Amino acid sequence: MKKFRKINDPIYGFISIKSDLLFKILNHPYFQRLRRIRQLGLSELVYPGATHTRFHHALGATHLMGIVLDQLLQKGIEISEEEYEAAQVAILLHDIGHGPFSHALEYSLLTGITHENISLQFMKELNRHFNGELSMAISMFKNTYKRKFFHELISSQLDVDRLDYLNRDSFYTGVSEGNVSVDRILFHLNIIDDQVVVEEKAIYSIENFLNSRRLMYWQVYLHKTALGAERMLVNIMNRAKVVHETEGISPALRFFLNKEYSLDDLQENPDVIKQFADLDDADILHAIKLWANNNDKVLSALSKSMINRDLFKIKLTNEPLEKSAIKKIKQQIADQYGFLNKEAAYFFSHGEVTNSAYIVGGKSIKILDTKGKVMDIAQAADLPNIKAMSKIVKKYYLCLPKSLSL
Repeated sequence: MKKFRKINDPIYGFISIKSDLLFKILNHPYFQRLRRIRQLGLSELVYPGATHTRFHHALGATHLMGIVLDQLLQKGIEISEEEYEAAQVAILLHDIGHGPFSHALEYSLLTGITHENISLQFMKELNRHFNGELSMAISMFKNTYKRKFFHELISSQLDVDRLDYLNRDSFYTGVSEGNVSVDRILFHLNIIDDQVVVEEKAIYSIENFLNSRRLMYWQVYLHKTALGAERMLVNIMNRAKVVHETEGISPALRFFLNKEYSLDDLQENPDVIKQFADLDDADILHAIKLWANNNDKVLSALSKSMINRDLFKIKLTNEPLEKSAIKKIKQQIADQYGFLNKEAAYFFSHGEVTNSAYIVGGKSIKILDTKGKVMDIAQAADLPNIKAMSKIVKKYYLCLPKSLSL
């Protein structure tokens, strides 16, 4: 009998790792690094229980992929052993490209490069290491595989990635509104014309899924305090780059602070992905503790504030800030703290955030009714809230020191 490896997960109980390739990848240093990358970045500053990692999430999503593939096999959908394994490998590695604190420093350490770009590069490196065994998984991840529904299960508006992270993040933050009927949704998935559809019996579970996603974005992923902390962290990294403060920090972090790397560098220079593979939350935390006593007063003040949770306060508005208001805020910070105007820029941040639970069109969620007709969830639902949730809500934020009065 084939030996299964089991891992006890707080959400699903025992997870079985049935594939030797999956088990080998799981134990590779590139994947083990995800144990040291927090799933929700700095959200633990708001929700103390949110210390779970990308490692947890990747395992959970892989488990859900196995469940949905088993359900599809029972419904007569032909899936080969190679396809089954490849789909699980693809979802296991879908987030391997996340940097320290997940989304908090995305586009910062590697300017303009998404974690998906980095994930793909890691997959290619692992494919070389495992003599081409990941080729089908990479094809599914890139959506170049001939059977397109596999990519939909990996990345779409209703994929196993979202199903896992909503329930997992809800569990660890204690925000119960994020809880989703995962089992019911997976049981009622089907494949029609090479696309994922949801059988009509689960339509209310899909409505709940979309609503849960909308609420989790406002309550967790875009929470004001966590957003303020993320902007402070980005400003710390930007200041460290400007003052070239790399003494005593890890070689991997020094590598990325000393030079900007492009997507071409990532794809053509093996040393870039190798250094990134050595980078995790611990490198950033260690550096911030060092920088708290740095001679540069800007870097020191920001680092002390981060360590002591003296975070930026944040204001959300429906209209963007005018340039005159930004100039005034910068001057107030400079006057109050005795900084130059260019130094004061590190003590505030502004931008926009958007939230849309469902995007009509494109990779839409398809409902299969009892008569065999396939339609968009927005048309199939008997409540108007789906159409309302498809509206993109945009808000503008301003982060600044708590002691500053506007």
